[in-house]
Amino acid sequence: MSNIITPRSVEDKYAELIKQRENEDGSELSILNLGPTHPATHGIFQNVLLMDGEKIVDAEQTLGYIHRAFEKIAENRPFYQITPLTDRMNYCSSPINNMGWWLTVEKLLGIEVPKRAQYLRVIVMELARIADHLICNSILAVDSGAFTGFLYIFQAREKIYEIFEEICGARLTTNMGRMGGFEREWSDTAFLKLDAFLKEYPPALQEFIDLVARNRIFMDRCINVGSISAERAMAYGMTGPNLRAAGVDYDVRVATPYSSYEDFEFDIPVGKSGDTYDRFCVRNEEMWQSLRIIRQALDKMPEGSYHADVPDYYLPPKEEVYTSMEALIYHFKIVMGEIPVPKGEVYHAVEGGNGELGFYLISDGSRVPYRLHFRRPCFIYYQAFTEMIKGAYLSDAIVIMSSLNVIAGELDA
Repeated sequence: MSNIITPRSVEDKYAELIKQRENEDGSELSILNLGPTHPATHGIFQNVLLMDGEKIVDAEQTLGYIHRAFEKIAENRPFYQITPLTDRMNYCSSPINNMGWWLTVEKLLGIEVPKRAQYLRVIVMELARIADHLICNSILAVDSGAFTGFLYIFQAREKIYEIFEEICGARLTTNMGRMGGFEREWSDTAFLKLDAFLKEYPPALQEFIDLVARNRIFMDRCINVGSISAERAMAYGMTGPNLRAAGVDYDVRVATPYSSYEDFEFDIPVGKSGDTYDRFCVRNEEMWQSLRIIRQALDKMPEGSYHADVPDYYLPPKEEVYTSMEALIYHFKIVMGEIPVPKGEVYHAVEGGNGELGFYLISDGSRVPYRLHFRRPCFIYYQAFTEMIKGAYLSDAIVIMSSLNVIAGELDA
């Protein structure tokens, strides 16, 4: 816990409560800053806690320590240069952010993406979902004192990053894909690594679950801790695993299918109590479902192109730019913004690692967005954190925050 100065309005509010308690029974309350310089808060958000010993009486959040103004930066960049900004929101599953952005732009431009490219997108999005859930659940285990499972399962994360690296040359911030599909066809090595992962990961995931899920200490730390009802979760605007853990089976992939998700069979795991343990279990089951989707996509992979035939918007291969005048002209026109973009207003959402990740885009016909807003699920559901930790112990606040999977870049973009 840090010695950051408490915001004046919160300090005044709590001073009254502290004085009132002293007058009632002589007991003392204290103010405690959980973050921003604290390992469990990722160094970017502060929780001002009113404590009665180890118990949390009240809490208030302070955001803005890492704000990078992604939306305003994006409003001054051409459409195809915005993908690296989306990488840095939820960097644990950046390919989902990338695909969500390209789907939004394609919706504005009316681009029909070939079936093969859609299936390839599904594979990378589900790999990213596994990486995201893997990180969340293993870190939750660490925050409750179980370090072995974290070290073991992180080997699988490395395998996923090796697949990303084979596809696009990057690992964490992937800048993957292009308007209309992918920059290049996937190599044979990428498919071989993917096949190897599908064989190696299921036993690794099962061993992680066996190590942690029925561990008595872990269960005591998580069951009936940080519970939230379905009604309260929906009132806060929660989506994703945190909402499904409360018993609501809402999933963007099913409610409004995109990129051919309607072609695949998979279940939507739901919990009952909306507590920390349910959130852990839902993410575990979603990893099994992601493996199921990837296998179906591979087995049913269509023939065809890995990108749409839209030379006005899709940058031609560099080798063609060096040898073909037509490719050079298209490259110049795209980079210099000489190809008009239609006016319009669109919203498109994908099922991110943490829930509904949406992009609201307004175009005035220029080479850059007129207005752009990212619906970041972390920013939405973190509002509920105060309610979820009231009456809990300080140690409970750590595992509750961890189970919500609050990602720094997505919370405070």
